[in-house]
Amino acid sequence: MGEQHAVKFPQEVLDEYAALGIDLPSLFSAGHLGERMDIRILEAAADRVVGTMPVEGNTQPYGLLHGGASAVLAETLGSVGAMLHGGHTKIAVGVDLNCTHHRGVRSGLVTGTATPVHRGRSTATYEIVVTDEQDKRVCTARLTCLLRDADGQQPAGA
Repeated sequence: MGEQHAVKFPQEVLDEYAALGIDLPSLFSAGHLGERMDIRILEAAADRVVGTMPVEGNTQPYGLLHGGASAVLAETLGSVGAMLHGGHTKIAVGVDLNCTHHRGVRSGLVTGTATPVHRGRSTATYEIVVTDEQDKRVCTARLTCLLRDADGQQPAGA
């Protein structure tokens, strides 16, 4: 946990944020909670965000992946997509998250893939599919974010 890894961003996004002097990898990280849960964002663009999370350390008392952990992974990935859609002038704030848990997982790594359902001026909705290492669906989530004007605000660490 805490080790650095490279997130794959589209070049035009890297260029946009570099011109503003913003550290893009820090801005679009998994945050403190994501770090504790060892979430790794592998690629990030407004049209697709992919990340992983280990099952170990994120289980409930029966030894299964905790549904709340799947929700954290889903909200993290969907929020990153919404932030990239909104661009540097917007802040994405989650207003609705729902998750359907399909199967239990006891070990390994789960992968979440967020894709847009709706990308508007004031809201963005993403579907997030979480799969196990055998590519079996573990959880399906939907996140809607409100896109607010940034007004010079940036998340902590940006």
